[in-house]
Amino acid sequence: MMNQFSHLDKDGKLHMVDISPKTFTERVAIAKGEIIFPEEIYPKIFSQDVPKGDFLACAKVAGILAAKKTSELIPLCHPLPITKIDIEFNFLPEKYSLEIIGKVKTVAQTGVEMEALTAVSVAALTIYDMCKSLHKGIKINNIRLIYKSGGKSGETILE
Repeated sequence: MMNQFSHLDKDGKLHMVDISPKTFTERVAIAKGEIIFPEEIYPKIFSQDVPKGDFLACAKVAGILAAKKTSELIPLCHPLPITKIDIEFNFLPEKYSLEIIGKVKTVAQTGVEMEALTAVSVAALTIYDMCKSLHKGIKINNIRLIYKSGGKSGETILE
């Protein structure tokens, strides 16, 4: 039976995967997350009237930095030459929420799923930090991978 957990060796011990035999291919990953705000503060969020300032610009920069540092945060991730990082925000007033979309791209021997997920996570945490003075009931929800391409598994669309 083939080991299904790539971070475990044949004896079941943790190790960093050897990616040296893998082919360099263009790889893309897109992650998404959502921040839900209490209804009473959503007008301030929507109009971006927050005491700490431009929370979206700050979150974008934080998410970009986080994606670049993923291998320093997640122990078994490889450092990768990231070629593009983009973070978008979409207001969803009907849900009193803000959607975060992080897209990361590389040409490498392994994918950038963790980098996209880290970008969205840190962007969300930054928004929480900058908006928490308005209300402590802000929720970070549903951070997930929605797309990946490249490598031997090809394209995967999850949403």
